[in-house]
Amino acid sequence: MDATCRVYNDKVMDHFRNPRNVGEVENPDGIGQAGNPVCGDIMELSIKVEGDVIKDVKFKTFGCGAAIATSSMVTELVKNKRIDEALTVSNKAVAEALGGLPPIKMHCSVLAEEALKAAIEDYRKRSGKAA
Repeated sequence: MDATCRVYNDKVMDHFRNPRNVGEVENPDGIGQAGNPVCGDIMELSIKVEGDVIKDVKFKTFGCGAAIATSSMVTELVKNKRIDEALTVSNKAVAEALGGLPPIKMHCSVLAEEALKAAIEDYRKRSGKAA
């Protein structure tokens, strides 16, 4: 294991090595993207909503281990949650659910929150439920 991996805890490494909900939701109700031009991380989140509940959520991320781990975790946190509950998921909640991130990688959790909120906003626009 190199020095970079040692800055991540086991939970972050698990979500990096075994990411949950990878891919694209078929016929999504909303798609959100977020990116950081400085580090090059790009996240895309797609959601399927039934009765105001996120029934399926998947991600595609190009980025570092923390970007992949935070993408994976945000999908776990919002699956089967109501839209209003999902909107309360913050970058800090994502980082805490992973057991913490190094300060230099906290921006990855911000991208996960931004991609989620963009997907929900897209869903609301498509469904005529704009906030």
